[in-house]
Amino acid sequence: MRSDYALYIVAVIFFLISITVFFYQVEYRELWTVTTVVLGFLFLGLGYTLRPKITATTTETPQPPTPAPPTTVTETPTVTERAEVTVETAPTIELTQVKGIGPKRAEQLKSLGINSIKDLAEASAKNLATKLEISPKITRRWIENAKKLVEK
Repeated sequence: MRSDYALYIVAVIFFLISITVFFYQVEYRELWTVTTVVLGFLFLGLGYTLRPKITATTTETPQPPTPAPPTTVTETPTVTERAEVTVETAPTIELTQVKGIGPKRAEQLKSLGINSIKDLAEASAKNLATKLEISPKITRRWIENAKKLVEK
């Protein structure tokens, strides 16, 4: 039996005693009633503090491993598949090579249609600054650095 249940039972017993004393002619009736009510609330509070705490537990069901697609030894990737992989990763890596452009800024530039250093070198500093809401001085530095990298 949980200890909080036992304390609740003791509290109920004290409340029953206080009701009984209140209705019968007992010497010091008020004292008995107040004392048993106070003790009832004391045990009720102790039971409440000792109740088990409910904690949210999340159990993740493990996902079954996905079977690998069947491959044969003679199967090789085509040239177009290799080109797709490099096209996806190349713009972000190239733009981050420019001094002052990090991954987040590279994603912002990519959303504006600037996907490579060459695109950045050909962009207008004022137009780019207004779209990104930054100083034209910063975009001018980016464009200068991009031009230097394109020349290499």
